[in-house]
Formats: sequence, C-alpha cells, structure tokens
Amino acid sequence: MKKFVNNLYKNQALFYKVFLFALTAVLIVYLLPKGGNFKYEIPKGKPWQYENLYAPFDFAILKSEEEIQDERQQIINNHTPYFQFNQEIPIEVKSEVPEVVPEVFPDSIFNNREIQIIGFVNETLDDVYEYGLLQANNRLEDNQLVYLRKGNEAFEISYKNILKQDQVRDFLNSEIEESNLAEFENELLEVFFNLIEPNVSFDSEFTQKELQSKLDNISYTRGNIEQGSRVIARGEVVEGNKYNILRSLKNEYESQVWSESNYKWIIVGYSVLVALALLMLLLFIRKYRQEIFENNVKVTFIFFNILFMVMLTTLVVNFNIDYVYVVPLCILPLTLKAFFDARLGMFTHVITVLLLGFIVPNSYEYMFLQIIAGIVTILTMSELYKRANLFISVGQITLVYIISYFAFTVIQEGNIADVEAEVLLTFLLGGLATLFVQPLIYIYEKIFGMVSDMSLLELSDTNAKLLKELSEKAPGTFHHSLNVANLAEAAANEINANAMLVRVGALYHDIGKMKNPTYFSENQTSAVNSHDELAPKESAQIITDHVINGIEIAKKHNLPDRVIDFIRTHHGTTTVYFFYMKEKEQNENAVADDFRYPGPIPFSKETAILMMCDSVEAASKSLKEPTAGVIDNFVEKIINKQMKEEQFLNANITFKEIQVVKKILKRKLKNIFHLRVEYPE
Repeated sequence: MKKFVNNLYKNQALFYKVFLFALTAVLIVYLLPKGGNFKYEIPKGKPWQYENLYAPFDFAILKSEEEIQDERQQIINNHTPYFQFNQEIPIEVKSEVPEVVPEVFPDSIFNNREIQIIGFVNETLDDVYEYGLLQANNRLEDNQLVYLRKGNEAFEISYKNILKQDQVRDFLNSEIEESNLAEFENELLEVFFNLIEPNVSFDSEFTQKELQSKLDNISYTRGNIEQGSRVIARGEVVEGNKYNILRSLKNEYESQVWSESNYKWIIVGYSVLVALALLMLLLFIRKYRQEIFENNVKVTFIFFNILFMVMLTTLVVNFNIDYVYVVPLCILPLTLKAFFDARLGMFTHVITVLLLGFIVPNSYEYMFLQIIAGIVTILTMSELYKRANLFISVGQITLVYIISYFAFTVIQEGNIADVEAEVLLTFLLGGLATLFVQPLIYIYEKIFGMVSDMSLLELSDTNAKLLKELSEKAPGTFHHSLNVANLAEAAANEINANAMLVRVGALYHDIGKMKNPTYFSENQTSAVNSHDELAPKESAQIITDHVINGIEIAKKHNLPDRVIDFIRTHHGTTTVYFFYMKEKEQNENAVADDFRYPGPIPFSKETAILMMCDSVEAASKSLKEPTAGVIDNFVEKIINKQMKEEQFLNANITFKEIQVVKKILKRKLKNIFHLRVEYPE
C-alpha cells in the first residue's frame, strides 16, 4: 500500500494530465450535437462525386427557405381582416330618437309632421347601421374583402360597404335631398349628429390570431421520396430540385429519433474522435514543448482555451447559426502565441477547428476559412503589445475571411449576386471581437499566473517602482543591469530567443544587491572595502545571498516566475572564485561548495544568455588596457569556463548559438571601449 501511495505521489503530475484530458474530452462530447451525421457533403452546383445514392427510408422533400418565405408573404398579403360590429349601439341610438327629435324641431313643425320625421330618421339610421359606421379609416382598398363579426357570426363583405366617419355628411345629405323633408336639412343633420355613434372597429387581436393560425399551418414539405428510390446518380449536378431533395434527406437523417443503442454508439464515436484530437495535441506538447508539458498550469491553460472556444461556438450556433463567424476564433492562436510560441498556437488552433467541424454546418467551408485565418494571424502578428500591429492584423484577418467567403460563394452559386451583406457584417463583427484579446490576456495573467510580452514591456520600464528603488539604493548595480540588458537583448535577437524576456530578466537579476549594496564593488564609492574586515567565507556568504534576497524581493513585488527564474539562475552553481582562492591561501583544506551559488543552473536559452552576458559585463570592468585581441580572449575564457563547469547542460542552447553569443559580446565590448583598428606606422 505504501509503495502504491509513493508511486501515486511521484506520478501525480501525470495523473493530473490524464484527468484533465478525460474531463476536457467529456465536456466537449457533451457540447457536440447528439445526432447522426450525414456522411456526404452536398456540393451545390457541382457534380455528385459519390456513388449512386438511394433513399434509406421514406422522407418528405423540404421546401426551400425562399419558398417558405414567399408562401408566408402570400398569406399575409391575402389575409382578410376582421372588423367587430357592435349590435347594441344601433339599438341605443334608435331608442333616443323620440327624445332628441323634439329638442331640435320647433313644436309647430314637429306636431304637424312627427310621424314623417321620426320615420325618416329611423329609416336613415337603419341604412347607416346596415354594415355599421367605422370608428377609424384603415385605408384599405374599396374592393378589399373583409369579415364583419356580429356576435359569433362573421360575414364577408366589401370594405366599401362599411360607412366611414368622413363619409357620413355626404351620405346624410344625399338621403335628405331624396326625401320630401329637404326643407328641414339643417334640423335633420343636427338630429343625426346628436344621435349617430361609430359601432364598427378593426379587430386586430382576432385578425392576428387568424393570420398566425394560417402561418402555423404552412406545410414545410412538398412531396415524398419512397425508400429505395434513387435520389441522385453519380455525375449529376447538384442543383435545383436535386439539391432540395439531398438537403431534405440530410435533415431527416440527422433529426430522426435514434434508439438508445444508436445514441450510445454515436457517443462512442464522438468520444474516440475528440480523444484522438486532444491526444495528438498532448503528444505534440510532450515531444516538442517539454517544458510546457511538465507545467500543469500551462497544460490546463491550453485545454481551457480549447474548451472555451468550443463552448462559445456551441452557444452561438444554438442561439443563431447565422452568427457563427462572429465568434473570434483567432483569439486562440493570438493568446497562445503571446504566452508560448507561434507553432504551438497554430497547432492548437487547427485541432480546435477540427473539433468545431462537428458543430457547425458547411464544416469544410468553415474549417477552410478558420484555418486560413489562423495562419494569417500567426504570420502577421509579431508584437502583440504594439496596438497598431493588432489593428493591422485584425484588418488582414477580416479581409481574408471576406475574400474566402466570396470565393466559396462564387464556386457554389456561380455568380456574385448571392453574396450576402449580412455574412460580411458578421466577419466585421468577428474582427472587432478579436480586439478583445488584449484585456483577455490580462485576465489570463491574473488567473493563471503567467506573463505575456505586454507585461514584460511594462516591467522593462526603468521608471518602474522596483527599478527606481534599485537605481537609488545601488546605482552601480542598476547601471550594470542596464548594460547587461543591452548585451543580452542583442544576443537574443541573433539566435531567435525571446529578446523582451531576457531584457526584463537582466534588468531585475541583481535586485538582491539592494540589501547590502556596499558589499558589491560596483557600488563602492571610496577606497574602503567592506570585505576587508570579514572572513572570506562571510564575504562569500553575503555575495551568494544576493540571489536569495533577490528572489524574496521579487516575490514581495509580485514579479512573474519567468522573471524570477533569471534571478535564480544567473550565477548557476558557480563559485565566488575570488574569496574561494583567498580562503585557500589561508586554509589549504578549503571546500569549494562553501563558496558556491545555490543554483539552479540555466534551463533555457534566455537564462543561459543572461549568465554569459552578466559574467562578461561584470568582469570587463577589470580590463586595464583592452585591445581587440584582449577582449576576444577575455570573452572566450569566461564563457568556456562556464561551459567547462557544465552550466549550460540543461539549457536548450547549441554550441553554434553559444558561438554567436560570443561574437556579439566581443563586438559590443569593442564598441563600449571605443576600440579602433590599429594602423601600421
């Protein structure tokens, strides 16, 4: 049991990666659509390249989106509106006639012609309310048929039969002129205007309900294909009705209800493919990015980004498939390039696009566009911390999207008339969303504790608080750090190392000297040496402690681990040679380990470069009469000694690259000492 626990503890990093791998695969499979995938691509406007296709089951032919929209529009245009007829208002109006008429007509006239006047008023009101008086004109055509609802019954009439309010005066004048009461026109008009009320109104609720009922009953299919019928033959062009039939077959195939056993097999198939894709990524990292593979935080970061992009794309596809290109997928290679390198960013991007092919429609077109956009992202984005570069890169990415979409449309449709402005707009929105990469990188730095070039640029500012403190407490060390930074940056550029990282590492590598600045020769301003009163071991202890002190100060000021690595390794496991030899003069049994730096030795190109530049720059102050030959021998001697002591054994730097660094250091030192060619006398 104890052995098992020990093995578990030793291999905990590996077990974590297996767990992370399995968890990511499960979550991605959960997000994928759970239906059968149609095994054929439908190449619209191109010949059918596969074997003759026969219907595997009965299925209905789906109408095209255009046909459905036309049918909907036709229903809307031909829909008959409903008007509500209030039957109580005419009754109430007629009941008020005996009261209103006497109030308008003088008694002498009313008493003589009461029956005639009241009879005319009632007959006219019957004519007014035969089809009703409309409350508001709906501006329909006069010949438009409408439904007039009286209670639970509806009658189809012409819209012109309904009297409108603006037509009432003309109607009444006409009726009065045709009667034998024309001499009382003004009195009769006053009676009618006192009595008449609108009783017909547009029934919008019932009209909309009936319209929606008709729209809901639209059939989305036309005709059927029987099982065993030939759908398309090899070589036939996929267009028109053939295209609709193939689209219908694909839709039916992917949306049919699967049995439990089929569902399980689909899950198994998805799991195998997703696991295979993620395994390829993990193997790539293990083989070519060993330092990343050994860091669980970095592996988690990579897998999290893949899962995040799959999840975001799934949400957008479920919301509205038309917005799939709004998802800024190019953020993925940009982010990984900012924290790691371009090759890992591109490889991860391709794996992610392959996984997204299961989710999106027209997967070949989608994957082609996204892979091309990812390549453009990697090639054009050199320095993410420069805002202009980001905007230029986003512009190029958007342009590539648009050009690729234009080409696909021309291939599929045969003309440019079908290029949709809405799709071009989604590309623009996706490009703008890519600009979110900068705040996203900042968030990632805080969550995962990593450092990008943008943070390195901020740290390289010599007005930063910690560097300002170094320049005040240990001005000589600060000047030394600046010189080392310039040398290291030049060397890194020559061998394609991370110049920004090594420059920042050089600026902070000696911050531990702030604790006892006068014990270091570059900060001594008088002839008095602080080491004169100390034993060699004590002096060596103070010198070596500046590494430990530097790490403590760096952590206190929240410097990134990648920068602290330079403080740890810039002396490796070398010895403080001056005090070791001094001790040896006094004691032949002196132990070199008592004068050795704690290490570790450099483990990257950048930390190796800093060790070389730091040693050369510091020792160069001891050169009395430097000449070109002296400097060449001086640089060779220092770096060869470091190589002999196996200080670069763990760093991924080659002999050729070390020779290039030597060459740069020699040239820079000659410039510093202002050496010129010696002319013969």
